[in-house]
Amino acid sequence: MTDFLQLVISGLATGAIYALAAIGFTLLWQTTQTINFAQGEFMMLPAFFALAAMRWAGAPFWLACIVAILCSVLVLGIGYKKIIIDPLRGQPGLAVVISTLALAIFLKDSVKDIYSAEAQPFPTILPDTMLSFGGVNISLAQIGVLVVATVVILVLNWFLTQTRTGRQMQATAQNPTVAKILGVDIDRMVLYTFLINAALAGMASLLISPIYLAKFSNGEVLGLAAFVAAIVGGFNQVRGAIVGGLVIGVVDNLAAAYVSTAYRQAVPLVLLVLVILFRPQGILGRKEERTV
Repeated sequence: MTDFLQLVISGLATGAIYALAAIGFTLLWQTTQTINFAQGEFMMLPAFFALAAMRWAGAPFWLACIVAILCSVLVLGIGYKKIIIDPLRGQPGLAVVISTLALAIFLKDSVKDIYSAEAQPFPTILPDTMLSFGGVNISLAQIGVLVVATVVILVLNWFLTQTRTGRQMQATAQNPTVAKILGVDIDRMVLYTFLINAALAGMASLLISPIYLAKFSNGEVLGLAAFVAAIVGGFNQVRGAIVGGLVIGVVDNLAAAYVSTAYRQAVPLVLLVLVILFRPQGILGRKEERTV
């Protein structure tokens, strides 16, 4: 039983990180009806921003983390919107899909060629000291990851529901035409969405890299996990993305322990298929009707 609880807690810590990236998927879909297939690379790159700041500029870890988040907002937020998405407005959705896939390949190969193809160790926010609670051993680093991810999610939820800008962003996501008639600056709200997505990806990168190490191929695994989490939870609900991330994190951990590490990535995919078959809108998602 203690082993099971340890697996669940560590799975929740990892799942909270998946939830951060899944929320980004959801926000971009709600406001722009686009799916960023480079989201995994968005979770991979900020760790290398931080490593570069520490290695080449001699920055302490805390400052390197701030630099990584700022670079993420500039490059993966503003840059991504201005260079990739804005020129494709009005184009078929397939054009955006191909562009984001190309961006994913570009970012992955760039990190591999410029920095290193080898996995790099990444510092943890808190030391990896083991704590025992009723026979359940939990590392301080896992607690730190879970706390930080939870705080970020709560702050984001407060921002979206309790602030004027957050409510305007939700109005833009629900009905941009009506929101524009009511005086909402649609373009600014969409830009805010891209900035939030980039910041969430940066936070997820800094939290997940001590677990997976910082390597150029991380985007493949992390992007798939976040995408599956968004669909399982409900692609049109932020709270669904949170639930989906936690579910995938726990299921992935339990699968590795009780099924096989060789098939651990297949178990979330099986869960995805089951959700699509029996509840296509996701666990907490709502049905959407569109006129075609």
